Amino acid sequence: MTAVSDIPLPASPPRRTSIQRWRRRSRVVKGLRVVLPGLIVAILLGLGGSVAYSTLAIQKAPPGRASDPIRLVHPHFIGRDARGRPFTLSSETATRDPQDYNRVYLDKPNLVLDDDGADPLHIIAAHGIFHEDTGKLEVSGGVRLSGARGAFDTAQSVYDIKSGELEGSGPVQGLGSLGEIQAKSYGVYDKGARMVFSGGVHTRLQPK
Repeated sequence: MTAVSDIPLPASPPRRTSIQRWRRRSRVVKGLRVVLPGLIVAILLGLGGSVAYSTLAIQKAPPGRASDPIRLVHPHFIGRDARGRPFTLSSETATRDPQDYNRVYLDKPNLVLDDDGADPLHIIAAHGIFHEDTGKLEVSGGVRLSGARGAFDTAQSVYDIKSGELEGSGPVQGLGSLGEIQAKSYGVYDKGARMVFSGGVHTRLQPK
């Protein structure tokens, strides 16, 4: 005769579920023990390769020099001269001279004097040099001076921010309020109120 206590009882559903969960966790843990070391090795190899590539790239790159020129694209300089007249200076590019920090080379400079005034003055050229220490702007190459008094072409001009005076050397030729004018030099003084031509001046007056 078999005792009642010797008869095996079926596992209860909660206990069977716990056993299944334990078995799944055991399989996951065994899998992680295999996968994780491989991932760690792959990450270390990737980091080592990245560091080696960066080191080689830095060694191949040419080192920068302190004497390399500073270059700006489409710069705008805004200020006022000694007489209080506002001016705006712009250009295609501006490159500072590495040998003289106060010298800035301008490509296609465009100078506007007293733009909001009654008689604004525009100066354009192919080349320009701005001296920050003296406040002088030298322009050359197809210099064009235009304003309410007329338009003139000359070889080069110099604008002095400290004095507010503009002078140019020639030959100078153009069309003013009185007619055609040719000369060897010109000057604009008294905030643009006075324009003086000198050196072989020839004028062809136009009747009004």
